[in-house]
Amino acid sequence: MTLSNQLLKLLPFQKIQWDMPMTLSAPTPDELIRVYIKIRNTIRDKEAAHKADMAGIKEDFEKVANSILDHCKKNKEKSVVTEFGTASRVVRTRYNCSDWAAMYRFIHENDAAHVLEKRINIKAMEEFLTEHPESLPVGLHSDKAYTVQVRKPTTKVK
Repeated sequence: MTLSNQLLKLLPFQKIQWDMPMTLSAPTPDELIRVYIKIRNTIRDKEAAHKADMAGIKEDFEKVANSILDHCKKNKEKSVVTEFGTASRVVRTRYNCSDWAAMYRFIHENDAAHVLEKRINIKAMEEFLTEHPESLPVGLHSDKAYTVQVRKPTTKVK
């Protein structure tokens, strides 16, 4: 079985057979939802397999990186130049917080809002605007779009 011409137009780069019956009319919601779930499950399976494959590669990558760092440390070098490339030993600093109440006080007391990343928590902003619809911050933009969300049936539909 192959996808109908109508569905092929929806999936122009389709390369896998999804067991879609050939029909002369537009695909039915039943057909579309069944294929949607099959594709979604295939994506999940392939992503999980890819993640498992990558785990070993990433582990090897970290071992090699640590060996290069060990070499630089042992030889007191900031960088190593070879015919294959240059490796540099650099310091990367990350900060995290275990007491956000204290951090917010610190930021307020020191006028240090610039230390935070510029990102809005979507759920928190939605809740705030629901509770305070008159308090719309200047410069706040929102973008809403419909998407499709498909769930498997909890009982068989006849």
